[in-house]
Amino acid sequence: MKTSIATVCLGGTLAEKLEAIAAARFDAVEIFENDLVTFSGTPADVRRAAGDLGLGIATLQPFRDFEGMPEGQRARAFARAERKFDVMQELGCDLLMVCSNVAPESLGGIDRAAADLHELGERAARRGLRVAFEALAWGRHISDYRDAWEAVRRAAHPAVGLVLDTFHILARRTDLAAIRAIPADRIFLVQIADAPVLQMDYLSWSRHYRSFPGQGDFPLVDFMQALAATGYDDVLSLEIFNDEFRAGSARSLAVDGQRALRFLFDQLQERRIVVASAPRLPPRATVSATAFIEFALDDAHAAAFEHILAGLGFRRAGQHRSKAVTRWQQGGINMVVNREKEGFAHSFNIVHGSAVCALGLRVNDAAATFERARLLLDQPFHQAVRPGELDIPAIRGVGGSLLYFLDDAGPLAHVWDIEFDDTGDQVQDAGLVRVDHIAQSMQYEEMLSWLLFYTSLLDLQKIAPQDVPDPGGLVRSQVIESADGALRIVLNASQSRRTQASRFLHEFFGSGVQHVALATADMMQTVAQLERNGIGLLEIPENYYEDLEAKSELGPARTAELKRHNILYDREGDAEYLQVYLRPFGHFFFEIVERRGYRGYGAANAPVRLAAQARLASTPGD
Repeated sequence: MKTSIATVCLGGTLAEKLEAIAAARFDAVEIFENDLVTFSGTPADVRRAAGDLGLGIATLQPFRDFEGMPEGQRARAFARAERKFDVMQELGCDLLMVCSNVAPESLGGIDRAAADLHELGERAARRGLRVAFEALAWGRHISDYRDAWEAVRRAAHPAVGLVLDTFHILARRTDLAAIRAIPADRIFLVQIADAPVLQMDYLSWSRHYRSFPGQGDFPLVDFMQALAATGYDDVLSLEIFNDEFRAGSARSLAVDGQRALRFLFDQLQERRIVVASAPRLPPRATVSATAFIEFALDDAHAAAFEHILAGLGFRRAGQHRSKAVTRWQQGGINMVVNREKEGFAHSFNIVHGSAVCALGLRVNDAAATFERARLLLDQPFHQAVRPGELDIPAIRGVGGSLLYFLDDAGPLAHVWDIEFDDTGDQVQDAGLVRVDHIAQSMQYEEMLSWLLFYTSLLDLQKIAPQDVPDPGGLVRSQVIESADGALRIVLNASQSRRTQASRFLHEFFGSGVQHVALATADMMQTVAQLERNGIGLLEIPENYYEDLEAKSELGPARTAELKRHNILYDREGDAEYLQVYLRPFGHFFFEIVERRGYRGYGAANAPVRLAAQARLASTPGD
């Protein structure tokens, strides 16, 4: 199956788009009419540019308002088609994509549409060209792929075929069974788009909210399974209308598109449907734990941060044998403080300041995870390895940070013993047992990219996104997590520049980890130890607790206890969630949580926390 992408998916000039599409290893491109109209050269120049890049031209699109026009306008429609055929021959493209008519003056009737398509096929065939007919979800008379297929079938012309577009089919929740009966040689083009499920008119939905496979909610694997039953093995093309995509980097988004298709093919292969031209990927990695979180710090900030770690009950468990790197450990949590004066962490610190520069994930097979990442076009990371050090597989992650992969087989299972000397330090721990979740803030237009990055590589599921009120605007929050909760990542972004998430991006100079939540089995015991250690907690306003007592069944005594320790509370049925926040360290902060059968993230408390942090940030001296 050949992979293609429409130029409408990407921003930039047509030349920039073609270069990005070729670099992302697509076989072909759909030329969107507007890109050709605004191009400074001729269609022949586009043909040469695509050919030099190794790209075929899958189709010229769209040709609108054609079938079923009244007599006077019908003649003009065919005259327009002849002009398009002229352009196609100069462009070196043999397929014109025809959309079902939306004009109010158009006339209905499958036979009338079929007759028009037959004549168009005759004209196209005389030039060695073809036409493909697509049912728009908002078409005036033909809005269902089954009606479009019937019109094509009745047209009975070898130069007339069908377009199957997942948006127009799945947005209307059209049954997929009829696809299986369509002969493969009558399907001339398949266009793929995902989208969130929304309640809005089809045109607005299509024009602004399409996304790459895996970024939305459509059952694309079910569609592809029905398509596979036909034996179709021609062009599979991404056609995405999305305002955020057109504002982003063409090269990055083209890679996202190729990654999305490879992930889609991989899901088909999980159902034992082989896509011959697709690379075979190792299975998505199962994550058993966050193995470590690495901070890039200079000497001045490292001392202050390590003081916080000690106050949280971490012990300085190891000193790297050849680097200025220390390991801090408590329960199953490992914090790595890197104060090297050269190398990746040092460069990261120069750009971003004191920050999380890397995450280590314990997976079932580190080598296979790295290989899957490579085949998904994720960016590998390599740096010089000194004697006595392990070459840990790693790729670039959010904001240029690193994602390392460890497993329980071979040397990677013993990284702390191999690279670090045990300091023998002992402290009174605070009952922290594991990393509960990691929150990363990013540009709004990046969120779908990083959602795809994580879910295509790791065995994670996405939770429906939520909009969280911040004093400066709304923050979109997208959770991705493993089924057993071993890895939970929260992606945060905002279109408002005044939210805490956006200020983080401005002050941090890019996307990154804004906070880490650590789990305890006994919040009261943990908080008592933190207070004895002098750890400052975020102060929660009294009104919160008055409201909590009024709307819950906690009772005055328990509410007062929560208030005394600045503990936030949420409940889902019988499940309870307790959370406290530390005062921020620069741009970063810790959260402590206790889950009592609770699966969420305390979204109801987020506005209170954000307001408290905003108030703290505006207080002189804090």
